[in-house]
Amino acid sequence: MIAWLGVALLLTWCVGMFGRGYWTPDEPREADIAWRMSWQADKAVPLLAGDPFCEKPPLTYWLAAVPVSFWGEEAWIARLPNLLYALITALSVGLLASRSAGRFAGVVGAATVSTFLLSYQVAIWLATDAPLLASVSVALLGAYIGFYATTSKQRLRGYLVMHAALAFGFLSKSAAAWMVPAMAILTLSIWEKRWRELLRWELYAGLLIQGAIILPWIWIVYHGADGPQHLKTFFWNNLVGRFAAVDAPPELQYATAHRNSPGKYLLELPVYLFPWTLLVLAAVRRAWRQRQTSRHDNRAVRFAIAASLPPLVLLSFAATARNIYFAPALPGVALLVAWWAREILPGPDPWDVRALRATAALLLLGVAVFAAALTLLGADVWSAIPRHGTFIAIAGVGLLAAAYFSARAWAAAGDHAVYSQWALLLAYCALLIGPASQVYRQVDRWQDLAKISRAVERGAAGRPLILLAPDETTRAIIDMYARTAVDTIPGPLDAAGIARVRAAAAAAAPDSLFLVQLPKPSPPGLPWRAAPQDAAPPGWIQEANLRLLETYSVPYGRRYALLQVRP
Repeated sequence: MIAWLGVALLLTWCVGMFGRGYWTPDEPREADIAWRMSWQADKAVPLLAGDPFCEKPPLTYWLAAVPVSFWGEEAWIARLPNLLYALITALSVGLLASRSAGRFAGVVGAATVSTFLLSYQVAIWLATDAPLLASVSVALLGAYIGFYATTSKQRLRGYLVMHAALAFGFLSKSAAAWMVPAMAILTLSIWEKRWRELLRWELYAGLLIQGAIILPWIWIVYHGADGPQHLKTFFWNNLVGRFAAVDAPPELQYATAHRNSPGKYLLELPVYLFPWTLLVLAAVRRAWRQRQTSRHDNRAVRFAIAASLPPLVLLSFAATARNIYFAPALPGVALLVAWWAREILPGPDPWDVRALRATAALLLLGVAVFAAALTLLGADVWSAIPRHGTFIAIAGVGLLAAAYFSARAWAAAGDHAVYSQWALLLAYCALLIGPASQVYRQVDRWQDLAKISRAVERGAAGRPLILLAPDETTRAIIDMYARTAVDTIPGPLDAAGIARVRAAAAAAAPDSLFLVQLPKPSPPGLPWRAAPQDAAPPGWIQEANLRLLETYSVPYGRRYALLQVRP
């Protein structure tokens, strides 16, 4: 069964990581930064289209740049390190669950943390969150070993592992890496009334490791061009600015983007934990009922809660909110599910059976949703699908396998809870391997921004190119696929912005071209009945003394216009 688990997880990861191109949001930007890092001379500061990008430290881009420098900028190449991150996350949480709740719990913990919908998104996405999750998972394993060690040597070993992992987590996504392990140790010290743990020298000795890894990078950045300003952006605007408004230029006011709202994380939590949301609830219920058991028996529960609940509370008070911010807390939730799986080995109670069967019903609903989505996709792009038989076979086998395993999970929930859990996992993986792979191939057509960039370069034919109010995605795709030297006119394209464009058009060389993203047209009522019609060019184009030369678009996606100066 463990072998089947490994194969299922590996196939699931590979489909998501290697079976699709770069998708918005964020991935085109991250890809351009990694591509730049593969050949730029100064490796200390990431560059987006040649400009410093100081939102995140450079470790993610360093590692992605290695395969890119050898084999090119294709999406599957840049995501090769993601497979390593996913393996580290699974193994670390598996070892944590095994130490705290037994070998069977270790297997369940590894499978659970790998298949939460949020952790799957993090694992397959080219971003800084995948190495962050891996680092935090290793750090939590070290924190558990250190906190519950019985000798000074064991304690030191555990905390050194924690600090080494946090150093790499810091270089992936700054001090956000410290949040979950630090809050877990503090919460456990209070909960178990073990204040002395906070005074042990072994807990802090590993700071030397963090300093040895992090400080050289900070020193290099500081002594580089605009070093103090870069460090302020890294550590003030991008950290404090996520929780409160700070004095910074508009483009660095992170508190104004992804605004938080009361209860946002709690309301979205069932989606983050899908499809194991009901199993998490069953675990919470059982933990509450067994709260009076011995302290040693509940060790896994306390650690799981300490690693997940305090971060949830803290994030709820932040000024900004995105689902991926909760990802470092997922190992704690996975540990709780792993403990629950061990506890029901002698036999699940009626509520546990209901949770298993309701999860099977959710996955059967997922089969229906995927079937409907594939039907709509097939009707919309049937003529563009190169091999119809392959499309039908892969999607059909995946749907049938998911339905079969979901039905088996339902039937086995009462008498064979272990088999029911494995069947649920295989059903979910079947959905993410079969139907999802075919959905990804079609969504790639809507996200093929490289095609637009190359068409723009052909249309520009070596003439000067100016980007009008470009967002990060536009700058990234032009830089990576068209040309690395362009001028930009910042937005917004309001009255003042249009005046800037008019002045630039008057001062530019007569053969200069301007590229601007156009608003998306209104989609048709049903995608298979009619293609969306191109919207009329914005009226400000003539006002800026420009005229339309060419338009570019991808189905149901971005649209761009290439403009030139009116004669």
